[in-house]
Amino acid sequence: MGTMKQPWTDMFRSSRRHWIVSALVASGGLVIGSKEAAAVADDGLSHTAEAIHQEPIFKASPQRVYDALMDAQQFQKIEQLGAATKSMDVTTKPAVISREAGGAFMLFGGYIVGRQIELIPNQRIVQVWRTMSWPEGAYSIVRFEFAARGGGTMLIFDHAGFPAGNGEHLATGWEINYWQPMQKYLA
Repeated sequence: MGTMKQPWTDMFRSSRRHWIVSALVASGGLVIGSKEAAAVADDGLSHTAEAIHQEPIFKASPQRVYDALMDAQQFQKIEQLGAATKSMDVTTKPAVISREAGGAFMLFGGYIVGRQIELIPNQRIVQVWRTMSWPEGAYSIVRFEFAARGGGTMLIFDHAGFPAGNGEHLATGWEINYWQPMQKYLA
């Protein structure tokens, strides 16, 4: 049986220098986007800049929320609770998540790929992130900040630098493929 080349495998072979440069370019977009993102609608989508800001709340500690996003086995369970499982092969292509800065991740059957840029356990995750449907070389920045609220966690989430016209789709996707299934999983 021959091996089939996976489109995301090239990402794992990329040089560290390439990823650092990509992160700096993408984070420049994050700085620009965050200055302009003052007018944010109720859906979390900025209508003055292509940026998403959402603040879901979970009935779990920051550590549990962080671990749910960073542990491949836990995230696999979240994928299976989400809407994306209807169209993506999350069973035969399980989640792969590096727990080291610079390490790669692959989610939702290989549809979402990227690199970990900054990891501060139970406090912050910053990733270079993309979907395989975007033009080659197009990456965005996602940032997860964890804030304890009573017995739970507010996740302060920002996503910027994605291709124009993708904001509404992405804002909905975060809600139905991440936040809603995570709330079920962490309950």
